[in-house]
Amino acid sequence: MLKSTARKPGSWTTPRLVRALTALCLAALITAGAIAATVLDGARTGTDTIGHDKAPQAVRAADLYFALADMDAQAANLLLAGADPDYAKLRAETQQTYEQRRVQADSDLQRATEAAAGDPAGEQAVHTVIDDLGQYESLVARARLLEEQAHAPAGRPSPDALAAYRQATDLLRQQLLPAADRVSSDNATIVDRVYASRRADLAAGRWWLLAAGLAAVAALVLLQRTLAVRFRRVLNPALAGVTLLTVVAVAAGYTLAGTADRNLVVAKSNAYDSVIALSRARAVAYDMNADESRYLTDPTRAAAYEQTYRDKSQSMARVGGSTLAEYDLRLAQAVDSHRADPHGTVPFDGFLGDELRNITFPGEGEAAEKVLTDYRQYQRDDREIRQLSVQGRLKEAVTYDTGSAPGQSNADFGLLSDALDGVIAINQKSFEGAVAATDRDLGAGLAVGGGVLLAAALALTVLAVRPRLREYR
Repeated sequence: MLKSTARKPGSWTTPRLVRALTALCLAALITAGAIAATVLDGARTGTDTIGHDKAPQAVRAADLYFALADMDAQAANLLLAGADPDYAKLRAETQQTYEQRRVQADSDLQRATEAAAGDPAGEQAVHTVIDDLGQYESLVARARLLEEQAHAPAGRPSPDALAAYRQATDLLRQQLLPAADRVSSDNATIVDRVYASRRADLAAGRWWLLAAGLAAVAALVLLQRTLAVRFRRVLNPALAGVTLLTVVAVAAGYTLAGTADRNLVVAKSNAYDSVIALSRARAVAYDMNADESRYLTDPTRAAAYEQTYRDKSQSMARVGGSTLAEYDLRLAQAVDSHRADPHGTVPFDGFLGDELRNITFPGEGEAAEKVLTDYRQYQRDDREIRQLSVQGRLKEAVTYDTGSAPGQSNADFGLLSDALDGVIAINQKSFEGAVAATDRDLGAGLAVGGGVLLAAALALTVLAVRPRLREYR
């Protein structure tokens, strides 16, 4: 007696097997597409956060700090000039610079207000600046008016004018500058966190994308083989096209994710880290410059202003030393050691140390070394100012401090400022270039193209098996 060859209900007939493998291919293609979209969208979102949001906000807050610090330096210089006719030109230039910095601070503050919307800590810091800036400007205006009425000599403001300026500079140093620095630091912290998170996501996401792509290719190959065996056909052109399309798409997605990761490294680690360090260095340098003028303006507080100047010097290039004389010696030793080392090892910390350890772009090393050279010269100028003051040669000290002739302190400070701006510009250009590259690579066109590609792959997969399934109807 012959056994029945009829298939039992629920067994894997050819149509059922083909349908199951087709569903598996569709699911694998959709999964690979979803992973690719998630990985690339995460890279774009991270770049948006860093490149268009938090990093620029941190730099703008550092610029606000710089503008506020220079406002106070100019206010102190106006008191230093007094009514001395020899300083008529200085008074006019100082007043003009003060107004420029005031306008800049207002602009930076407006943008900071817009950027801080929805961030309670940021809003509180910005409101502190808004609330106190008007009071600061009022106190400076009062100090200037009292000084004009007193017709005081250079370097010896009237007691009333000095009292008003003390209130103004205390408000700035105790409220305004810390609030501005807090906005910059908070945004910088967010940049660091987003950067670490996105890089980790990209590293894992690329492997997930590769695995999903290989799974989709494997499913397509299995379906192709099943059709070849069950229907005795060597090749299904549509399925072959989908398989090739999947390989190309996965390779492209993997490459794009890798490129986005490299652009993120360039933008944040190579460029932004230098931009924010140098922007904060510039802000602190202008506050140091203000400390010099405060030192000459207010002899009663001279020791305190000298100490804050030393502290800020350490934040620029941390080498130790409890006095300015010791600082000079240790800085000279550190710089000589750095420049004598064939590997360019940087034996000091601070903003300048951070920058010199992060040289990544053409011309950046030479520009950073110029900053270091100009910084040392500015430090030497500072000691000359203090020496003249100690010797009782106050007017000479004021002239040397505020003078813009070559070899005078303000002229050398201008060189330092320009050198800082030069290195910032190199890094800022690279930062913007890396962000723009990711914007181009991961723009709306990629999303539309990817969606069309996935839809085409799904449609071709279905169309590839329909003729074979019709044979069983």
